[in-house]
Amino acid sequence: MTTSLPDVASSEPSYTSLPLDWVGMQGIDIPLNLDEPGIAHLVHALADLQVDLPVPQIKGIHMSRLYTLLDRFAEHQAVSPASLAALLELMVASHADCHSTRARLRLAFQLLCKRPALVTEGLSGWKSYPVTVDAQWQQGALTLEVSVDVTYSSTCPCSAALSRQLLEQAFVAQFGAGPVDSGQVAQWIGQHGSYATPHSQRSVARVQVPVHPQADRLGLLPLIELIEDALGTPVQTAVKRADEQAFARLNGQHLMYVEDAVRKVQQALIGKFPVSHVSVVHRESLHPHDAVASSSMRPVRNVQPDAKGRWA
Repeated sequence: MTTSLPDVASSEPSYTSLPLDWVGMQGIDIPLNLDEPGIAHLVHALADLQVDLPVPQIKGIHMSRLYTLLDRFAEHQAVSPASLAALLELMVASHADCHSTRARLRLAFQLLCKRPALVTEGLSGWKSYPVTVDAQWQQGALTLEVSVDVTYSSTCPCSAALSRQLLEQAFVAQFGAGPVDSGQVAQWIGQHGSYATPHSQRSVARVQVPVHPQADRLGLLPLIELIEDALGTPVQTAVKRADEQAFARLNGQHLMYVEDAVRKVQQALIGKFPVSHVSVVHRESLHPHDAVASSSMRPVRNVQPDAKGRWA
């Protein structure tokens, strides 16, 4: 009686002879270290990983090999371009008997960061940023892309203009066209300045950019801060009244349609990345539907990185 376990993936041929682009697993729970300044804690990630199966007669891949490689990676490595390249290369090598030449990996996680209040010293809170990392190994080379979601507040310029008009009309109705006392005006504004208020909404910008394979890190926090600076109104965590007032001022100074928001972010990315894709969603408070916009930028010339791996 045989004591070896059957391995039909190796012993039985495929019923249908077709090559497969990708075979593997998705949604694997894994704890990861990030090689990013300011991020000292583990992140809970969902990992998808696959290799190609180019030989039609081979029935299947060895999924346990891929899982073991991912598990060892999570235990001993921090996520960086170099470590991801090494993992993908090992994934291909582990399937030499399947003649695999390509591998890909997707990591999805929430990047949890401590953010200070706008005004109140010593006050801060946690903010979560959804991140996706897509890495692929093909012909001995790594291609790498990251995607981040940044939540911000958007105040409608049209609504702001209409609100100002109503306030102006109410002011004229109260004081007419003659001379007025500044004290009376100040008192009236204090009572009626919110006679009409523009509508704002929580909004999300999703940005996808490449990471140079020779870069030291993924650069997630610098990318997030670039996006938040461009928009001007990132949502806050812990606030006191002074911080809420400062946030109201920021909203008044950064009125934006979806078109404005996507252009602000795309403009901030120009010159820093060779390609980029930006999509924004304004979750309307006026309508029961959302407003959306997107933009993709492609290089107009052959952009080359400098000696430090930065895009020119």
